Amino acid sequence: MPLKIGVLKELAPGEHRVAMAPAAATRFAKLGIDIAVESGAGLSAGFDDAAYAAQGVIIADRKTVISQSDIILAARPPAPDALAGIKAGTRIIGGLAPYADPQRLSAYAERGIEAMALELLPRITRAQSMDILSSQANLAGYHAVVRAATELNRCLPMMTTAAGSIPAAKAFVMGVGVAGLQAIATARRLGAIVSATDVRPEVREQIQSLGAKAIFEDVREGDEITKAAGGYAGEMSPAYLERQAALVSGHIATQDIVVTTALIPGRPAPRLVSDAQIATMKKGSVIVDLAAENGGNVEGVILGEVVERHGVLIIGLADGASRLAADASNLFARNCYNFIEAFWNKADKVLAMPTDDPLVEAVTLTREGRIVHSRFAQVEAA
Repeated sequence: MPLKIGVLKELAPGEHRVAMAPAAATRFAKLGIDIAVESGAGLSAGFDDAAYAAQGVIIADRKTVISQSDIILAARPPAPDALAGIKAGTRIIGGLAPYADPQRLSAYAERGIEAMALELLPRITRAQSMDILSSQANLAGYHAVVRAATELNRCLPMMTTAAGSIPAAKAFVMGVGVAGLQAIATARRLGAIVSATDVRPEVREQIQSLGAKAIFEDVREGDEITKAAGGYAGEMSPAYLERQAALVSGHIATQDIVVTTALIPGRPAPRLVSDAQIATMKKGSVIVDLAAENGGNVEGVILGEVVERHGVLIIGLADGASRLAADASNLFARNCYNFIEAFWNKADKVLAMPTDDPLVEAVTLTREGRIVHSRFAQVEAA
């Protein structure tokens, strides 16, 4: 029997993505894998059932897709009570947000689900093409700047008119990961004067390579900036934070747009912009907080809302990638394909995922009724 992959309609409020775009379905078909998609699953991303059917995808109701699938792909973690009829041993692969709700992992384990969270992939060369965080953050960084530009009370590029010249707007990006780098590039393309900062001094050259100004306090002996595993940013020491905050405070007061992107895996987003700093900004300026879902980098941010403080608009972006659902879904599906294809035995047409493979070990949350990931196993013990 061919391996069967199922794709369900995402039920999370405001989620427009789908874990399988029609174009990606053809890639799976060439491997000899059958695809079934819940009817209407792709509509919010711009893909109707006919687009899937044209690629040989089976369209079925939710119950049928769940009960007949060996693997279910998911952009967001499906609620356990929305998986009625799932077979023990079924794999759920995708964006499972394991830190957000540890009890959900226990429920997956109880149902015998093998949950694999691709956001836990290490930042290594082998995993780059599978990295859902990077592909989705890239789009989120782009959207953050475009959204800020639509809310700003002035234009971004310098303009020369018969009535006189208009100076370019200033944009400041805080946090230079994938989202931050794309935000820098997008703001530059739109004509803004761009600057950026990050906890990692080594990204200075990346900032400058995009034509932006690097805003850094020098690291001193004893600062002890903690680096997180897997290539992610760690936490800044209190001494460094104090000096960097003073430097940023003077800089932020001159900015028209601020985009914040700083996240620490498994912890609340670090606070980067205080209410006092917001008060120094020009009225009509815009802040976009890409970390709002994890508590926010900006004081006073509200997830999914636009609030005004001291005449400054603060946008708590709920999911920038989801707002570009067609492209986000295509990239997400390719990430999932690349992950599965890496373990596909083309000769026997079977999926072989050794439990001791570094990538499999890094992403597997639950297996055979237990929480097996070292970071989350204590949930089961508790």
